[in-house]
Amino acid sequence: MPFSIPTSLARRLADGMVIPAHPLALTNTRQLDERRQRALTRYYLSAGAGGIAVGVHTTQFAIREPQHGLFKPVLELAAETAAEFRQNAPLLIAGICGQTKQAAAEAETAATLGYHAGLVSLSAFAGATEREALEHCLAIAERIPLFGFYLQPAVGGRILSAEFWRQFAQIPNVVAIKISPFNRYQTIDVVRGVIESGRGEEIALLTGNDDAIVSDLLTEFQIPHNGTIHRKRIVGGLLGHWAFWTHQAVTLLERCHAEYASGAITPSLLTLGAQTTEANAAFFDAANRFAGCIPGIHEALRRSGLLANRFCLDPHEELSAGQLREINRIYQLYPHLTDAPFVNEHLDDWLR
Repeated sequence: MPFSIPTSLARRLADGMVIPAHPLALTNTRQLDERRQRALTRYYLSAGAGGIAVGVHTTQFAIREPQHGLFKPVLELAAETAAEFRQNAPLLIAGICGQTKQAAAEAETAATLGYHAGLVSLSAFAGATEREALEHCLAIAERIPLFGFYLQPAVGGRILSAEFWRQFAQIPNVVAIKISPFNRYQTIDVVRGVIESGRGEEIALLTGNDDAIVSDLLTEFQIPHNGTIHRKRIVGGLLGHWAFWTHQAVTLLERCHAEYASGAITPSLLTLGAQTTEANAAFFDAANRFAGCIPGIHEALRRSGLLANRFCLDPHEELSAGQLREINRIYQLYPHLTDAPFVNEHLDDWLR
């Protein structure tokens, strides 16, 4: 394969890192707000995130539409800003979408801009066979290292078998998989597929299950295969939920690793996990099948001062009825989940 992730970044990925899904900052006229877009990148990396994912669902798939033409500018802006963090260079992941021709072009653009990997969405292959989806992934892997992506059907994903993940993991240029079906059975399918591929030691597993972040990070899967018990953990996360309150997310990941290593997982950490899930339900609008998830993320960032508004490219994409009430409730009940002190201390510098 022609591409590889730098050894130091690959090691950090294997150890586990926080990777926020990067939102899109817009002005009040719904144009790209470059100042606040850069501020978001600085916030994530200052908070201790190990990487950023740009051009993904949280960035809004509409950036690819001709009337916006923002796919390359947004990726370029994030890469330029990330270069400010030379001493602890982040992992740059680009969202890769569409049928093979479009996805290949996006992968080539991302690689040219210095992105280390592509997170491959299979939404365009909802009606295809698993073999066709695998052939698509093979074509993209010739252009950039791959993050697999098991996306829940409620937001455009499809059901994929353990056998699909076994074959996907055997693609030499696959370096990680984001598991986000919001389903325990399907989460285990991915882990099993990776173990059975023979590449369990080489591929990092990341949670995208925003409804089960802490439980994912604390679980050791033990999968019997060929007469041996193989142990595998989800070591980090690539999450829309980590696009806000990121400093707390870094602390949470560190605590999960420490308590797992100690062999003594505390009830208070499980309680924190339940509170995180409850918060996610409000911001991601679980009550309305996640229709308001991007405005919900924007609302958290607006309250912190990082965004000027919660606008999306589509003027009709807004919070659902009752969602703001739920968000207000979370702020009132769980202020310890927020990043308010950290953001207040550094916001002026990030907005420079």
